[in-house]
Parts: sequence; structure tokens; C-alpha cells
Amino acid sequence: MHARCAASILKGMRRREFLKTIPTGAALLAQSGRAAAPGPIRVEPFNYDGVRLRQSRWRQQVEAAREYYLNLSDDDILHGFRKAAGLPAPGAALGGWCRENSSTVFGQWLSGLARLHCATGDQAVREKAARLMTEWASTVPADGNCRMRHYAFDKLVCGLLDMHLYAKHPDALGLLEKVTRYAQRSFEREPRTVTPSHNTEYYGLPQEWYTLSENQYRAWQATGNAMHKEFAEVWHYPQYWNKFAATALPSGTSGVHAYSHVNTFSGAAMAYEVTGDSTYLRIIRNFYDFMQNTQCYATGGYGPNERFMTPDDGSLGRALETRSDTFETLCGSWAAFKLSRYLTRFTGEARYGDWIERLFYNGSGAALPLRPGGRNFYYSDYRTSGGIKTDYWENFTCCSGTYLQDMADYHNLIYYKDAAGLYVSLYVPSEVNWGGVTLVQETGYPETETSTLTIGGTESARLALRLRVPGWSPDMSVTVNGKLSGVACKPGEWASIERTWSPGDRVEVRIPLRLRYQPVDRWHPRRVAIVRGPVVLALDYNYHAPAFELPKSEADLAKWLEPDGSPVVFRVNRPDGRPVRLRFRPFYQMAEDFPYLMYFDLDKEPYALW
Repeated sequence: MHARCAASILKGMRRREFLKTIPTGAALLAQSGRAAAPGPIRVEPFNYDGVRLRQSRWRQQVEAAREYYLNLSDDDILHGFRKAAGLPAPGAALGGWCRENSSTVFGQWLSGLARLHCATGDQAVREKAARLMTEWASTVPADGNCRMRHYAFDKLVCGLLDMHLYAKHPDALGLLEKVTRYAQRSFEREPRTVTPSHNTEYYGLPQEWYTLSENQYRAWQATGNAMHKEFAEVWHYPQYWNKFAATALPSGTSGVHAYSHVNTFSGAAMAYEVTGDSTYLRIIRNFYDFMQNTQCYATGGYGPNERFMTPDDGSLGRALETRSDTFETLCGSWAAFKLSRYLTRFTGEARYGDWIERLFYNGSGAALPLRPGGRNFYYSDYRTSGGIKTDYWENFTCCSGTYLQDMADYHNLIYYKDAAGLYVSLYVPSEVNWGGVTLVQETGYPETETSTLTIGGTESARLALRLRVPGWSPDMSVTVNGKLSGVACKPGEWASIERTWSPGDRVEVRIPLRLRYQPVDRWHPRRVAIVRGPVVLALDYNYHAPAFELPKSEADLAKWLEPDGSPVVFRVNRPDGRPVRLRFRPFYQMAEDFPYLMYFDLDKEPYALW
């Protein structure tokens, strides 16, 4: 029973009683009559249940996305499916990547709507998802041929599964079994090896086949049907996964499609959860470190030209000179959110929240909103010569699918729990209800340095409150009811306070947000982005400043940059007094078509155009 859907039953339970009702890890599978999942789970997210966003920029982004998707015509979304099935097909094709039908994004839209409903309780969202699924089901013949191949089918499996798990639709599992049986009979089982040097096969043919295992394993967990587990095993990707079995810096990793090669490691994560084979855990841990050490920009984004860069020659930094397609933003954020959450669940380690945090603010959180006609943001542009935010040249791309999943995920990235404690991983205005204990988080972070957490409920409760210390923060501090807690705040770990909490207790977290340079890679130590806390700053580039330069040392950065009417907007105060019209501001504040600079060469001399 999913907790949100059982909220009325659980209402009023004490926290200790509530915890007894939540099966986790092995217990969840044992209750369904199957063998226990041997991969240990250290902590769990709230699984879109019990967490609400409070008023903030991020909640406004979610609400705007909700309005957009609710107002898309059902008939237009279903037009291509109905036409192919020989049924009356009112409406019109969506166009762009959905010019034939909406299979590219259909499963993602079901998934995002189901998860968003579960997180918010929004019935209109569920009703739209239910209508779409029911009407689409009428286009699927008795043999289960949904007219989708590997790429779209994987998304469909995710969507149908989420309609069962999060929207409680009674027909979802029957549809899932029907289409999966057809795929099991008909799908090509000998896919081509991904060819990095090839201009199309770098993402694998059939397209992105190696991402299929994750959702088939999830389907097996939900249903107990061995067909899904067997089909998941078909799509293991040992020729790439095994490169990371013993090292975080293997050879032969570059040139492959970046987003889907992050996404495939969620399949390896589920293989670990299902089998308990520690090799899979080593693989995903090493892969995570590979990404952080060799592939990620200051924003957390990765994959210029949608490829992994050669890790030992400075190509990540060189790509900034030519590539405007620096990061496939919304899909890339979705894949990283998932992998980081798996690693947090399996290890209980705080450090995996750092990638989530960077992408929350600089990835999906910095994306342009969806536009009429399916115009959507796709690439972030970090070029040293200057970038702009603009929509993709075709409509309804894959990123219009992951956009909605990202928005739903905002509710599932902030808090975790175990039997004894509550974990705060992101400092976002929000509240969480944990079986009678509530926690309200009020904060202006990352624009201000503090977050205040207030304990609510009707009774005192003993629990550990664990607060993620960002890996970049050497001097975070915590007070409890106005007094310094003395708790250790080690970067990349949890600051833990265990005590009996009473309603009204207040915890204040202070995370100093100092300006710093972050080099793009070790081959370009002087090619840097300016970062404040987890947020990358970009420079307005609407004027040419012929003598613009930055200080040569990070120590002077705070002297040169001064707040300009806002804690996150900075003017440049040169020591020689020469005026500079340009301003630094968070990348997430950069508007459509407004020019900016994100990366700077500190040793490059200023230049004049006249």
C-alpha cells in the first residue's frame, strides 16, 4: 500500500507505529511472497509521499509545468496512436519529434503525471494521466503490439509502472504485462555494440537498448512476475558497466552518448538491488566518481555534443571553445538525479547529494519553461566565447518528457529516512510529515546562508536529525533552539543530532556562501567558473567591456565582486576604479536569448574592439 494513497488510514498514527507499516528493502519483497531483495538499503527517500514544496522559485517552476501539461490536448497527444490503430483520430499531431505520434515522450508523461499526483495529491493531474492511459490502451491490439521499439518502450514501461505505483490505476499492470509479453517475443535480442566513432551508433542501435533493464527490474519488484526479471537480464550492458568494476578511471570510455550512458547505470543499480552482487555497487560508485572527476562542469552538467569526453587529455575544457550543446539539460538532470539517489539509498552516504544539489539549481532548475507548440529547452551553453539560453530547433523533444519527471522529482530529492532518523539532503523551502512528526524548512538558500527547520506534531519524539554538509563547505554550523550544537560538520558527510525533539524545537543550519573559482579540469586550471555555494554565476554579456578582467587569485575575488541590490547579483568593483557595467547573477536567473559568460580564462589579457 503506498503511503499517500493510504493517508486516511495512517492519519493520526504515532511515528513509531507508522514506521512499522512501511516495508523497506527485503521486507517489501518478502511481503509480496517473493525472495527478499539481497541488496541492502541504508536509507529511503519518501517516494513522492509526505513531502510538500513551500513557496519558492522551485515550486513556481513545478506549478508552471503542471499547467502546461494539463492544457495539452488529449486528442493531439493520442492522435498518432489512434490513426495507426484505424480509430477516429480527432486533433492533430503534436509535431517535432512527435510528428508521427507521441511515443517518444508518452511514457514519460504518464510517469511524471503519476508521480506529481502522488507528491501533491492533485486529482486533476491523475485524471489526465488516467484518461491518456485508458484511451491509449484502446489502440493496442490483443497481441500487445504497441508499435514502440526499445527506446520508447522503456519509457512506456516506466509510465505504466508509475501509473500503478503512484496513481493506483487498476488497469496499469495488465497493460504492462500485455505489452511486455509482446516485446519479449519480438524485440531484437542481439543489439549492436555502441560504436563511439560512429556518427549514429554512439548511442547504440537499436536506439539506447542498454537502458531497458532498470524499469524491467522495477516491474518485477512490483509484480513478482519472473518475466520482467528475465527480460531485465537480457539488457545488461557488461561491455561498458564492467569497465568500472575495479577503477574510477578506466580506458575506452569516451565518445559514447552521455545521457543514456549515465542512465544505463541505473540499470546496474537495480541489478545490485535485486541480486545483492557487490560488483554492481562497486561499478556504480566508481562510475559516479568518474563523472565527478572527469566529465562534469561546475554546474553538474556533462556531455558536450552529447558525448563523454576523453578523461585524460583536457577535452572537457577544450570543448568550451566550440560546443554550444554543452549539456543535454533536462534528460541529463533526470539520469543524474536517479543514479545519485540510488547511491544514497544503498550507501547512506551524504556525498551523493552534491551532484543532485548542483543540478537542482544549475541544471533542471535553470531551464527555460516549456512554450506553446512544444517549444522546449534542450541544451545548456557554457562556451567561453559566450552563450545564450534558447529553445531547441524542433518541438516536443525527449527533454519535454523528462522535464515533467524532473519537476515531480523535486519532491523526492530533499529528504530521506531510516528507522531511527530523518535526513535533510537539500535546503529547499518544504515540509515533510513523518508519521506524526512534521518538519518545516524555511529558507532563502542558496541566495541566503541559513535554513531554519522547525519540528512540529503533537508529541515529543526521539530521533536523529541528519543534515547534509555540502562537499564544498568547510564551515557549516548548526544551532538548536538558538544554541550552538557542537555537532561535527564534515564536508561530504551528515551532521547528526540525536535527541528527544519537542514540538516547536528549531534547528538553524548556516552554510557560508563564499565566492570561489572552480577550474573546468586539471589541464585548464585557469579556465574557471565563478561559484557561490552550489550555484554557478554567469556574467551579463549585453555590453562589451573592453578592459574586463577578473582578479588572478581567488583570494581577491570577494574584494572585486560586491552585492548589487541583491545577495546574488554582483557588480565588479575594480581596484583601479574603472567602471564595469556588467553584472554577475545566478545562471538560473538568465533569461531567454540574453547573452552571458560562464567560463573565464584568468590569464587571458583584456582586449579592445576599438
